[in-house]
Amino acid sequence: MPDPASPARLEIERVPCRADNYVWLVRAPDSGDVAVVDPCDAEPVAARLDALGWHPRWILNTHHHGDHVGGNVELKRRYGARVVAPDADRHRIPALDVGVRAGDHVRLGPHVATVLETPGHTSGHVAFWFSGDEALFCGDTLFALGCGRLFEGTPAQMWASLQALRALPPSTRVFCAHEYTAANARFALTIDGDNADLLARARSVADARQRGEATVPSLLADELATNPFLRADEPALAHNVGVVPGDPVAAFAAMRRRKDAF
Repeated sequence: MPDPASPARLEIERVPCRADNYVWLVRAPDSGDVAVVDPCDAEPVAARLDALGWHPRWILNTHHHGDHVGGNVELKRRYGARVVAPDADRHRIPALDVGVRAGDHVRLGPHVATVLETPGHTSGHVAFWFSGDEALFCGDTLFALGCGRLFEGTPAQMWASLQALRALPPSTRVFCAHEYTAANARFALTIDGDNADLLARARSVADARQRGEATVPSLLADELATNPFLRADEPALAHNVGVVPGDPVAAFAAMRRRKDAF
């Protein structure tokens, strides 16, 4: 039975943008505080906020790419929200107010997000982990059945970041920023095709996309069982990408190279 003294769970809304982006609207029902996570564009986000009657206090950016920060300036102008983003990227984040690093916190009423530094996709990438709500906003570090390209970081950095995320509780809901799951499933099957859990999930994902349904958020437990990028230290997967088992960074790098060319 839920603890009556515990805060009500965060309300989380998905806003599709562009071809495959997801912006997340996060509201604390206890206080009414709202955060917008990775707003690629202002207009669809503002339309949904206004339809819900939500007024954002924070804009949370996981990294500096334009499809994650493109709405910052206009949303800040409209609502007076403060922009929270990686301090390491403060020179690349529009309208930044608060730079954060590993271990910092962002509060939505009684709900607290811990900042995790997750470099690899970009050098300054962060994630926001609401432990009490089992909700992870991971931007482009971890995707459903995949991970981000290495635009600025190294395989070692990204593997370390993914290890940090996979250490979170399996019940964690993974709110990534793109609908890439169907393509990620097709690739995963090329290197992990004997995985019964992956085969079942790939079918489920294909069916969901055929119906026009989103596949995000996912559950970390499912990622641990089926996402090859979280399992580069498994000997069978290393072997399947032509790497001698025992060097997970090399196995991860080989996986990532294959996915880039897929």
